[in-house]
Amino acid sequence: MQLYIQGFLVALKGVPMTLGVSLFAVAVGAAFGLCLALMRISQSKVLAFLAKIYVDIVRGTPLVVQALIFAYGLPQLLQASGIMFKWSSLLLPAMLVCAFNSSAYLSEVIRGGIQAVEHGQMEAARSLGMSKSKAMRLVIMPQAIKIILPAFGNEFVALIKETAVLSYVGIVEILRRGTLWNAATFETFPAYIGVALVYMLLTIPLSKTVGYFEKKMSEDDTHEIKAA
Repeated sequence: MQLYIQGFLVALKGVPMTLGVSLFAVAVGAAFGLCLALMRISQSKVLAFLAKIYVDIVRGTPLVVQALIFAYGLPQLLQASGIMFKWSSLLLPAMLVCAFNSSAYLSEVIRGGIQAVEHGQMEAARSLGMSKSKAMRLVIMPQAIKIILPAFGNEFVALIKETAVLSYVGIVEILRRGTLWNAATFETFPAYIGVALVYMLLTIPLSKTVGYFEKKMSEDDTHEIKAA
């Protein structure tokens, strides 16, 4: 039992790194995802096409492959082209690749949320003299945010688990902590049971919290409909 506790405590030290990368990825991914979503629904076929290609490529390749390309492939490509480039720390490409990966998924969530708002809302805002961008900012987006918030929570939970692939590029997060402890002690089973327990400690309460707020928002919408 002592070994399992030790394995859990070792993995627990990787929580700040995992949460930090996940929070950064969701925040930056949401901002970039909003841009992609607006490109997808814009009247410009070029912008919509470019956004679609980006989303298809990112969603069609594993995060671990993207991390390896960003961390090792990109510097090698630039150096082969005569550009002396090397990451000063692998943490930066790890955070960026998670953000770019998250943006592709969040862009679809945001696009779906915007399109879920009744089209008449935009027409009503335009009839009041608002520009399209102002109507989008003041009328459409506040309603869309209410729709997409639960999906943002789910994406954060998913990212916490997905950051495990960053151990392949040397980021000392939860899984890497367990792997290093296993290499030092050869206690494989306690090491990875400890890792699993730490992930569960993070994701299960967060998933329950997201589910609670999702249910609460759904009940509020039902009450509003009945009141109307």
